[in-house]
Amino acid sequence: MTLAPDFSKGLLPAIVQDADTHAILMLGYMNEETFHQTQATGLVTFYSRSRQFLWVKGEASSNYLHLVSWRADGDALLIQARLVGPTCHRGTYSCFSAEKEMSGSFLGHLWRIIGEWAQKEADQSYTAHLLAEGLPRIAQKVGEEAIENRNRCSKSMMEEVADPIGAPLC
Repeated sequence: MTLAPDFSKGLLPAIVQDADTHAILMLGYMNEETFHQTQATGLVTFYSRSRQFLWVKGEASSNYLHLVSWRADGDALLIQARLVGPTCHRGTYSCFSAEKEMSGSFLGHLWRIIGEWAQKEADQSYTAHLLAEGLPRIAQKVGEEAIENRNRCSKSMMEEVADPIGAPLC
């Protein structure tokens, strides 16, 4: 049974866990305002003890933590989240690890994103639009993106590789 968090004493430690791998990613602190903002926006938000203001994890780096669920034992929070990129400011998967990569979860993460975009309406997601057109069009798009990546260096390779399988319509 999850208890309601008790913010009467101020900040609560918020342990962030990868919702898929269950690895511990980081420790932050939440007050009642950041807890409610996290629930309202779906983006994990903390209170900075040193700077004395609230901040959305990923607002500077785009390495957001998307809330999946939370649990409380009264005086601490366990936040389960899905991550976009490394969690730690050092560029590592976890603040408790020196690993730069996400321990094999990259393809699972990519597959999850593709699945989410595929569930949207075709006019809201290029992925859904492409899937509706069928395998020949998907193969053509993969070829186009490969040639574009070979001939241009204006985008990072990761962006180009992701285009045919995950770019939402703008």
